[in-house]
Amino acid sequence: MFDATTILAYKGKNKAVIGGDGQVTFGDSVLKGNATKIRTLHRGKILAGFAGSTADAFNLFDMFEEFLEDKKGDLLKSVIEFSKAWRKDKVLRRLEAMMIVLNNDHIFILTGNGDVVEPEDGEIASIGSGGNYAISAARALKKHAQLDEEELVRESLSIAADLCIYTNHSIKTLTLEENK
Repeated sequence: MFDATTILAYKGKNKAVIGGDGQVTFGDSVLKGNATKIRTLHRGKILAGFAGSTADAFNLFDMFEEFLEDKKGDLLKSVIEFSKAWRKDKVLRRLEAMMIVLNNDHIFILTGNGDVVEPEDGEIASIGSGGNYAISAARALKKHAQLDEEELVRESLSIAADLCIYTNHSIKTLTLEENK
């Protein structure tokens, strides 16, 4: 499990949304409270977030972007090829990071072990130290509240921030509207 991050993604009926908190810690100290751990890729058509070492994650984002370009934005083909490369590379597989990537059609969790995990429900995924809090809140809110996708992600991350000492309330989100 990676400390100092909570990333939550939700592929809803109308929007795909990813959100993350802004806390970066080193041991038991907060280094920064407003970091950005999410970004858009492939000309704004893919959302991504990371948990783990910041330097490692930026390298992985750049590498994943190359696979997206090579596969003309096909997320499914890109995650498969990216995971193969990540796992095979002796240096890269030691990187301490996980990623969530999504668009309006797919959502995946990627790891250096070569894992490509599509959530069981195909809609909600989380990573990081506060990930279990955030996904629990998201599932409950989805079932019992009438929130749009972005509100659901924001509120779930806020609940995680109330519970996880490595998660704060400096929440940022990115959204993809449904393809029309």
